[in-house]
Amino acid sequence: MTAGAWDGFIRWLDDGSDSEGRSYLEMRRRLAAYFDRKNCRNPDELADDTLDRVARRLEEETTIETETPAKYCYTVARFVFMESLRSKEAKSDSIDQMSGTDELKATAGSEDDERDEKEKMLSCLDKCSTELDTKNRDLIFGYYVGNEGVKIENRRSMAAGLGITVNALSIRAFRIRDKLEACVRLCCDGK
Repeated sequence: MTAGAWDGFIRWLDDGSDSEGRSYLEMRRRLAAYFDRKNCRNPDELADDTLDRVARRLEEETTIETETPAKYCYTVARFVFMESLRSKEAKSDSIDQMSGTDELKATAGSEDDERDEKEKMLSCLDKCSTELDTKNRDLIFGYYVGNEGVKIENRRSMAAGLGITVNALSIRAFRIRDKLEACVRLCCDGK
């Protein structure tokens, strides 16, 4: 980014006034807090990435008039967050993938080793699930009960019982599952 583009970006964030960069620092802090609330691993990097994208877009378009600067930054941040989820999913193995037979056959080599590996993983899952508090354990186990339509209806009733939306329920379940997966990986690596 050129110095002129940087100055234009700062003026746009200041909405015409001169805050001497305080608007930039405040927006960066707010974006980092946004990513932190979303449990992102690198909230500062994602905030910087968001502001870089906004600055590049402003440099290309010379102006962004559709929304206020803060609203536009948060719109871009939402897309950066979704991209980070996709890249996180691509890089990490989930519990489902860890228990997949193809991966186990490639690493185990024999049926006995495969069975031992599955037993070890299930033992770690049991251990890790007991470390959750009762509320979270009940939520995560209830979240995966049923198939297709039954599962969807079950999740709707769980959300209603908790007084939250289905989306909020899925976010809670994602966070709990993420903790369980990390615990199971550590347990399996340590045994």
